[in-house]
Amino acid sequence: MIIRYSKEALIIIVLGFTLIANAYDLFTDLSHGVAEGHVLIEVAVILLTSLLIGWILYERVSQSREIQQLKALLSQADKTQAAASEYVVQARKQLREVIEHQFDDWQLTPSEKEVGWLLLKGLSAREIAEVRDTLEKTVRQQASSIYKKAGLNGRHAFSAWFIEDLF
Repeated sequence: MIIRYSKEALIIIVLGFTLIANAYDLFTDLSHGVAEGHVLIEVAVILLTSLLIGWILYERVSQSREIQQLKALLSQADKTQAAASEYVVQARKQLREVIEHQFDDWQLTPSEKEVGWLLLKGLSAREIAEVRDTLEKTVRQQASSIYKKAGLNGRHAFSAWFIEDLF
């Protein structure tokens, strides 16, 4: 999401410049007695620009909060896992080793492995993108690559591959 943050910052800078330029122009127009219609248009541009800046900043703050909540949920899940009984811990460890071995057999890249684990934990592409600070499109491409390398048709088949014979 580094690229997305840079785009947001650039948009805010451009909008801020537009806001300042229009405010200055409005001030000079008022001192020169420009027509009322022109002044109303500039006021509208200033208000819309201000609203856009506010909306982008609000969305960014909301997104940051959501990311923090997701990280807290993952942390809580890790703590809950630590409290499990010893035989469950051993079974999970063995399953983890099997999954890691299978990821290696499929020749997944480190990024694909990370996405694979988060898919198996049940996170959506959007949630994975937020946790990994990347774009959702990137996560979807990595997931598609995982399914292709595994010879599977999608997320459900990917998860089922690991648990199909457990029941």
